[in-house]
Amino acid sequence: MSWRNDIALIEAARGGDEQALVSLLEAAQPDIRRYARMSCRTADAVDDAVQETLWLLYRRLGALRALNSLSAWLITVVRRECQRLARKMFHSSGEEQADSLLFSERPMHELRIDLAQAIRSLPEHYREAILLRDIEEMTIDEIAVALKLTRESVKARLHRARGLIREYLKD
Repeated sequence: MSWRNDIALIEAARGGDEQALVSLLEAAQPDIRRYARMSCRTADAVDDAVQETLWLLYRRLGALRALNSLSAWLITVVRRECQRLARKMFHSSGEEQADSLLFSERPMHELRIDLAQAIRSLPEHYREAILLRDIEEMTIDEIAVALKLTRESVKARLHRARGLIREYLKD
């Protein structure tokens, strides 16, 4: 039975049963992640959107009135969080918006070839991190374990790798 149809679990979590709440959060996470992958523009935003949505579910479950629309509420929360993260990222600098427009005007097959070349041009430690994240779709935590790094180091490598790829593609 899906967590969406398990009214007893949802009611118990809503009533303050800590174990039921943890079970609900664990059961809902894969669906929330799937919604985030469909809604977020960047892979980096997926983890943040999932975390924020789970946090909001944890904090607001007791206040929800219509439990039969919990899935729809979660989809709305994920979509809004992805939009908020996109605004935050793309409004951080006008240069990034210009880059985005420049890349969107190029034919897809050319962009794919250039992107592959840009990834190949990266130093090994950046290339490894970006491939694990964007191709293998591993989480930041999974990459940290695989590469024996801290979360912060993984995030820094991904940030730097994406910056280098952006610079490569601009040229």
